[in-house]
Amino acid sequence: MHLHGTSCILGAALLVLLAGDQQFVSATPMEVFDNNGTMFAACKVRPSSTLQEGLPKVSGQVLFRQEYPLGVLEVLLRFNGFPKEEDSEPRAVHIHQYGDLSQGCDSTGGHYNPSGVHHPDHPGDFGNFIPQEGKINTMIESKATLFGGESVIGRAVVIHEKIDDLGQGGDAGSLLHGNAGRRLGCCVIGVSSSSLWKVQHKQYTRRLRKN
Repeated sequence: MHLHGTSCILGAALLVLLAGDQQFVSATPMEVFDNNGTMFAACKVRPSSTLQEGLPKVSGQVLFRQEYPLGVLEVLLRFNGFPKEEDSEPRAVHIHQYGDLSQGCDSTGGHYNPSGVHHPDHPGDFGNFIPQEGKINTMIESKATLFGGESVIGRAVVIHEKIDDLGQGGDAGSLLHGNAGRRLGCCVIGVSSSSLWKVQHKQYTRRLRKN
């Protein structure tokens, strides 16, 4: 009886483990298996449809790469359309809560802030970038993720008019959004194949070598 009872317990434990494995597999995006354990995402930046006269019309692309499930998220930023003056001011880039462009970039909501913390500690607070000859071409690492309940898939990337004060502005707006000003351009993040990343990352690497 004792052995029979032990066998039942072990069998039940095995079933639980197998069920857990099935849940793990089913929760893994199929693209991870297609790309040897790596997930890719992309969004195509366009000027906001509510952009006011005189503001830069920014376009470009944001590409994402992350190894499943806990790899560091790599982000390639490629924007153009900024003024070409040598003293061009830095521009802030953030991930916003909603992938809703029904009212241009204004309908993307506030910063994506799943943990309810102050700016600039949101996972999609990418920071400030100085355009060179009207363009931004850079690669960063982010605390955001493409996986799990806090995935940024379906949310929006927004390029702002001004510099992000990084929470040092001394007012409520600083702790919400860094007082980065109006929204110039935006895009919705979607799952992509690996091909975009491979092409653009190769070009980015070549530019680094030349410089």
